[in-house]
Amino acid sequence: MIDSFGRDITYLRLSVTELCNLRCKYCMPEDGVCKKKHEDMLTEDEMIMAVQAAASLGITKLRITGGEPLVKKNILSICRRASQIPGINELCITTNGTRLSDFAWELKDCGVSRVNVSLDSLNPKKYAFITGRNEIYNALSGIDAALAAGFDRVKINTVLIGGFNDDEIAKLAELTVKFPLDLRFIELMPMYDSRDFGEKSFLPVSEVLKALPDLEKQEADGGVAKLYKLPGALGNIGLISPLSDHFCGYCNRVRLTADGKIKPCLHSDTEVSIKGMDFEGMKKAFSETIFNKPACHPELSDSCRSTAGRNMNEIGG
Repeated sequence: MIDSFGRDITYLRLSVTELCNLRCKYCMPEDGVCKKKHEDMLTEDEMIMAVQAAASLGITKLRITGGEPLVKKNILSICRRASQIPGINELCITTNGTRLSDFAWELKDCGVSRVNVSLDSLNPKKYAFITGRNEIYNALSGIDAALAAGFDRVKINTVLIGGFNDDEIAKLAELTVKFPLDLRFIELMPMYDSRDFGEKSFLPVSEVLKALPDLEKQEADGGVAKLYKLPGALGNIGLISPLSDHFCGYCNRVRLTADGKIKPCLHSDTEVSIKGMDFEGMKKAFSETIFNKPACHPELSDSCRSTAGRNMNEIGG
């Protein structure tokens, strides 16, 4: 479906839960989330109906997110049913990887073709600091399992944080040389309640180019990342710049939260509820929300926080 600015919206990010087994400092409150009532959240049937409605309008790519989607008890059923929806040509999942070694093969069997794993440090102490949990070895095992399961693509998402992991850029990038996976460096976003981050934490991804002078420019693959590759590497390195060089002009995505709110833009407080609607109601809501998708998100910086009105775990990473 084409929005009012001529962008073809083909990508839906569906959050299946706000809950997570980690406590990443830029994503959710340290003491966790206030669990909402079961009846206030989308049921599995409502999620599937919502994807069907979105697919009928031209959505072809679906990414399952959270919170952490693998803490959702019925995650395999959701993935299996979503993969069978006519029009959905690509089913992906974003996870912290800590439970992926138990789920990788089953997710592949359920129709998931691509997996993104969030990993901000290879240092166990730093990983425990940023996530609040000592789970790095489970996350690394999850990446190994994803590679072994044979997904079409495995990506690592790394949030670039000044004073925290900018000294690990080269070490993280080396993963693309050793393994057939891609790595994405993503600028830290000043979300609703992103504590502990001052001005020096917000680094532009141009710092990656400085740290890796041997990077070779690659052709774009239709995503929002600018792609590069180290000489002889098996995978690409992507740079995603929501602050220093935003990509709103060709954004092709819309989000649906676990409590049934369509968000046309990650950093907008505009939300349209579809909880309790039938198929036609959901289709109309998606159609109107997509058409009215804003041209661009507001300025983002240490002093200009996101106006999303939610923490990242409540929106979908």
